Amino acid sequence: MPKLWTETIDAHRAAVRDAAMDAMAALVTKHGLVAVTMSQIAQQAGIGRATLYKYFPDAQAVLTAWHERQIATHLGQLTDAVDPAAPAIARLEAVLNTYAQLQHHSAHHHGGELAALLHRSGHVNHAEQQLRSFVQDLIAEAARDGDLRDDVATDELTKYCLHALTAAGAVSQDAVQRLVTVTLAGMGARPR
Repeated sequence: MPKLWTETIDAHRAAVRDAAMDAMAALVTKHGLVAVTMSQIAQQAGIGRATLYKYFPDAQAVLTAWHERQIATHLGQLTDAVDPAAPAIARLEAVLNTYAQLQHHSAHHHGGELAALLHRSGHVNHAEQQLRSFVQDLIAEAARDGDLRDDVATDELTKYCLHALTAAGAVSQDAVQRLVTVTLAGMGARPR
């Protein structure tokens, strides 16, 4: 196949998949998880049902693909929050702020039913490990720099941080930054 044809087909496939995932997200937000069908997804996406079935066997597969895309986007946002030239403590604070904002946004836009279902899925484990490793490396570096306590193992501090900041989903927008400040203080960070 000529290169242009292959690129065009690949772009079309990506566009169909993205449209289906975007439609799924819109339908779940509007009607809840239980009510979403492949027919609704196809109609919302503006594609035929037969085309949709070429890419996804069922609505659950569309939902899983959408969630995988969300996770990749969130990991990218966490990475982008870091200024590589900044000290480790500043990079950690930026990551924790971004993580808390993502927790807050997800809880207020995707609801508990959807989150509970998606976070039981196997594809989440790899992303969670990436997140833990990323945060743990920043904590270890900040502790070596003397900006965080070093009397507690970095894996324990990482778990503390991430679990504490899941509470950002249950607080007001104004309280999110305060929660990050309290979490950092619990790890021995001095106010900056």
